Amino acid sequence: MTDLRIAIVGFGKIARDQHVGAIAAVPGATLAAVASRNASLPELPHFATIEELLEQGPPIDAVSLCTPPQVRRAQAAAALAAGKHVMLEKPPGTGVAELDPLIAMAVEAKRTLFATWHSRHAPAVEPARRWLAERRIASVQISWKEDVRVWHPGQAWIWEPGGLGVFDPGINALSILTRILPKPVFVTAAELAFPANCQAPIAANLTLTDISGLPVTAEFDFRQTGPQSWDIVVETDRGRMTLSSGGARMAVDGKVLAEAPDEEYRGLYRRFVELAATGASDVDLTPLRLVADAFLLGKRTIVEPFVD
Repeated sequence: MTDLRIAIVGFGKIARDQHVGAIAAVPGATLAAVASRNASLPELPHFATIEELLEQGPPIDAVSLCTPPQVRRAQAAAALAAGKHVMLEKPPGTGVAELDPLIAMAVEAKRTLFATWHSRHAPAVEPARRWLAERRIASVQISWKEDVRVWHPGQAWIWEPGGLGVFDPGINALSILTRILPKPVFVTAAELAFPANCQAPIAANLTLTDISGLPVTAEFDFRQTGPQSWDIVVETDRGRMTLSSGGARMAVDGKVLAEAPDEEYRGLYRRFVELAATGASDVDLTPLRLVADAFLLGKRTIVEPFVD
């Protein structure tokens, strides 16, 4: 079996920090080209746009779209029309409905469309899901707070419509939440803080529940300095479970039960290779729906302008 030849489209921070190394580490995957207006790898063919890549590039089987979400729908459609498998960085798009035509295109073309949620591949997420499946859950508290200047320096797109603002990291928490809980949850209220000069929120507080009335709260904030927090605390009838470091560590009543190095993106590419082998798709839009509902239900407040 030959390797899946992948081109990265959009060569910003996440592509450099995570995707390149993950592809190199996963058997059955190889990086064949890069398409980006502003960056390249010296040893690989480089193209300014996905259109140039598809028309003039070397033979490839798949594209990994690491561009801002505002442009991914058109790029994914172009790649599927050219017969390529498509991997979408999170969030998969700027809206929920725009993914439906892509799903239909992938089915018709017998090509893979993979909407990724890298935090679900954190090492303690599956142990947490299994542990919670055997407990009665009393409440869930999420604290996802980081410094935007550290993690998204100079990324103006994140403050534009469709950029999601603080929900860009916050959706990672929601992707874990919807994986580990046994029942679906939905948003009942939200408070969104928008900088006076931005079109996306810098902080958000969400209230969620499930059909049985489980209380779930989530606090997202881009203004955190000092220690960063990516934590989910679940109270159960058999102890308090804490997922910390973005899902890297699971502890119950302070005792660590699962912890391992970060291999989230390797997990994504292993899954992509597996899906592409049969042309199957994996497009779970649940986390994006929760974000969309938070915008629908959210009470908007204006806070001080943001200056990067």
